[in-house]
Amino acid sequence: MKRALKITALLVTLIVAAAGALAAWYLHTKQPQRSGAVAMANLIAPVSVRYDERGVPHIWAEHEADLYRTLGFVHAQDRLFQMEMVRRLTQGELAEVLGPKLVDSDRLFRTLGIRAHAQDAAAKMDLQSPASQALLAYLDGINQYQATHPAPLEFDLLKIPKRPFTPRDTLAVSGYLAYSFAAAFRTEPALSFVRDKLGERYLNVFDLDWNPQGVIQADVPASTAAALSPGDWQVLSQLTQLSSQALALAGVPFFEGSNAWAISGSRSASGKPLLAGDPHIGYSLPSVWYEAHLAMPGFELYGHHQALMPTALLGHNLQFGWSLTMLQNDDVDLIAEKLNPENPNQVWHEGQWVFLQSRVETILIKGDEPIKLTLRRSPHGPIITDAFKDSLGKTPVAMWWAFLETENPILDAFYDLNRANTLEKARGAASQIHAPGLNVVWASARGDIGWWAAAKLPIRPEGVNPSFILDGTTAAADKLGFYRFSDNPQEENPQRGYIVSANHQPKPKSGVPVAGYYNLVDRAQRLDERLRDDTVRWDSRASQDLQLDTRTGYGPRVLAPLLPILNSFITVPMERAMLESLAGWDGSYELSSITPTVFNQLLYELTRAAFADELDELQFTNLLGTRALDAALPRLAGDADSPWWDNISTPVREQRADTVKLAWRATIDHLQKTLGQEATDWGWGNAHTLTHRHPLAAEKPLNWLFNVGPFPAPGGHEVPNNLSSPLGPAPWAVSYGPSTRRVIDFGAPGESVGINPVGQSGVLFDKHYSDQALNFVAGGYLSQHLSAVDVHARTRSTLTLSPSGAAPKPAPGH
Repeated sequence: MKRALKITALLVTLIVAAAGALAAWYLHTKQPQRSGAVAMANLIAPVSVRYDERGVPHIWAEHEADLYRTLGFVHAQDRLFQMEMVRRLTQGELAEVLGPKLVDSDRLFRTLGIRAHAQDAAAKMDLQSPASQALLAYLDGINQYQATHPAPLEFDLLKIPKRPFTPRDTLAVSGYLAYSFAAAFRTEPALSFVRDKLGERYLNVFDLDWNPQGVIQADVPASTAAALSPGDWQVLSQLTQLSSQALALAGVPFFEGSNAWAISGSRSASGKPLLAGDPHIGYSLPSVWYEAHLAMPGFELYGHHQALMPTALLGHNLQFGWSLTMLQNDDVDLIAEKLNPENPNQVWHEGQWVFLQSRVETILIKGDEPIKLTLRRSPHGPIITDAFKDSLGKTPVAMWWAFLETENPILDAFYDLNRANTLEKARGAASQIHAPGLNVVWASARGDIGWWAAAKLPIRPEGVNPSFILDGTTAAADKLGFYRFSDNPQEENPQRGYIVSANHQPKPKSGVPVAGYYNLVDRAQRLDERLRDDTVRWDSRASQDLQLDTRTGYGPRVLAPLLPILNSFITVPMERAMLESLAGWDGSYELSSITPTVFNQLLYELTRAAFADELDELQFTNLLGTRALDAALPRLAGDADSPWWDNISTPVREQRADTVKLAWRATIDHLQKTLGQEATDWGWGNAHTLTHRHPLAAEKPLNWLFNVGPFPAPGGHEVPNNLSSPLGPAPWAVSYGPSTRRVIDFGAPGESVGINPVGQSGVLFDKHYSDQALNFVAGGYLSQHLSAVDVHARTRSTLTLSPSGAAPKPAPGH
């Protein structure tokens, strides 16, 4: 008996060991190859790829096509699953691999028209242009990697079939960028509901005015939309919610805000311009940026690339560099159409009934039957309410979108920007960006700095406020053309010696108003306040310190009119101590501080007490996700007579003091329930955390395997270190923030620094999967190696790619 047990135990041990060895071998086949030699078709000459200590590839090639073909290859081996997910998201193909829960997301993206637009644009491409040639070589590199290597782990788990990547996929990604920026989907239904269902008095709390003088240095009448039924409002609320959820479900990051500044040599310690930038993007795993250093005779760039984009969206070299922020211009109008009661395929346009265009597309669904989707288009654009099957809505709502209505040669724009070593070239590259709207902040070693609001800005009829759903039967929904690029907000070498861009409403010298959904002014004001200090001689360390700043005046601004009210009824000693800390608070978000925890919970409870009774739960949830609410809350706090203070579900009329008292009590109760009875447990680092989430981690227990975090997170919503979470109850999970932090001093551009929020690789168990995560959240910076000497010293492995058919041999070094 004992012998049998021993044999059984031995067999079990052998089976477990064999299974472990098989699993280890399987996972090893999925890892990137960063050393040795690889034969590659279509190469002209050998290419050298040196990997540094962070896994960043430094690529040296003799020919441009080889350079981009190699970039595609190495990008794919680190990020192929990310590439697959972003192309499926933008073209409405996620349900094919993720199942029925993604059908609504696919419906939405098919309805947006990105897929059809990308297909048309790809057919019209000039395949001989330099940008197109770079794209074709890059895609060939991706496809060669995919065809010759095992599929990523995620492909196996989801049973994703391999398909070649095409120019249409890349062009669709630019649509995802434009969609990700479009706050109109979240904002216009909410504001239109407030105006049309509650009235102008309720609308007054929202700051919808254009400020002709800018915001860091007139009422527009609204057009009336067609009458919307309760079913219509329900559909629009679902659209708002789905537009926010779609990117999260796919694990694809959304673009939210950014900081960037350029400082002239007259204000810097080195006497040369200094550039800093940290685009604020949704956190995901892997992160949005893939870093790569490209070099060939006559060209060199250290760049940050997005999936399926051959050219860098952020970059620098020894001569020049640039960063981006989101312009936040409103380039989407939602338009209520009037259907012909005699023919549901017609709408009223320019005084007559006109037919809707329609097409049918098929959505494949994993584990279910395909569905047919009829997509309609009015003269104004796609009917986006068609995204919802069995909709209760009666009024079709169309979407006019600059992305669909402009040529938008974004590939040419960034190809040129990657080579823009003069002010004139940078300006010319920026002028080719039509949608999404971007602020390009640029600096050069020659001494120039510049900023251009890059977008095709539509000319709307006078008196039209695009913050609301427009009436498609009137001229209010028409566009009269586009303003000239020279009319856009922009600056070159300003006398003040610096340029700052932080998603705030700009001041165009032309006087042209730029309608938009701008971020809170407080972040821009904080940056401007510090950059304006002419006693500071700016260097890399000072700019890093500013990027990590956790303070603005927003919290104290909201609290100022509320403190006397709070002081009138708070008597409990512990709560009095909290009140005193709020009264003396400077608006900083430090990990050990209790005050920001109390403030953010109070802000949410005030918002819920004021707004939730007038709105249904879905409308209220959607309002929480708008920038319009951020600006409304200080105005609400300061307006004792606002109708929002009254709870319409009670027979009495509540005043501001009543609602503030209710919110305070709810704040204390919630924090004690969720964070602990003792206020010492309410530190910001306990309540505010960052987790980098992988798309597959939505299914437990895969979250333990794929996710990275949580980490206590400093900073907060709309401070310079904008580690932001949605307005809601504690605890708060950071949803977006700095996607990198870069600082380039052109006095020593080879010593630039940056950081990735997680790691360079998207391959599970790779050493660069999460090797930067702790450093990032702690505010660390790492070198971005540019000089040949530094690259050689920091090389950890070298991969040589040689033309197939030729014996592998070392490529020329850099």
